[in-house]
Amino acid sequence: MYVMKDSEYMFVFTGPDGSGRKTVADAVAQTLGIRKVPGYATRKPRPGEVDGVDYHFISRTLYDQLEEDGEFLESIELRGNKYGIRDKDVARAFEKSGSVYLILNREGADILKEKYGDHCIRLFIYADRRTVEERQRALGLPDDVIQEHLSRYEYDMEYQSQCEHAFENYDLAHTVFDITNTLEKYLNRGLVDKD
Repeated sequence: MYVMKDSEYMFVFTGPDGSGRKTVADAVAQTLGIRKVPGYATRKPRPGEVDGVDYHFISRTLYDQLEEDGEFLESIELRGNKYGIRDKDVARAFEKSGSVYLILNREGADILKEKYGDHCIRLFIYADRRTVEERQRALGLPDDVIQEHLSRYEYDMEYQSQCEHAFENYDLAHTVFDITNTLEKYLNRGLVDKD
């Protein structure tokens, strides 16, 4: 397991599917220059997902081999698919950047929080149920996938109180601004908001 320096942080964006956590996370990271650690998944890419950017989409056989070899820092099974983060990917990202970000569900976020403690900051991104459904329909996700996600909505929303920060996401620019200001306090780079 990668041992973080005092000034390094792992920012974990979490929240219900359709909350916009990926869009928000990528925009915040671009603003702050934080490197993403994409996970591994045994499912097929969804509309708009790019292999190697959103996830490394691999076979179940390869995933199981990597898991058996102890490659994953965290690994979960959800709805018949496996998801994980490789330890060496985290280490490589930290070598290139003082902090990293990941986009995970609550189970993965909990595993990393347990491993990294105060250096793992969970950012809960949310919107109301109707909005998350509309966003998923706009992405062209199949009805069965949307229904699976909505069946977890209340369960995912319960996680908000356990996260270090929570942000309602209806206006992307506003949400990104708020999160950027929040993360600047952790990054402590001496940047001043002149507004």
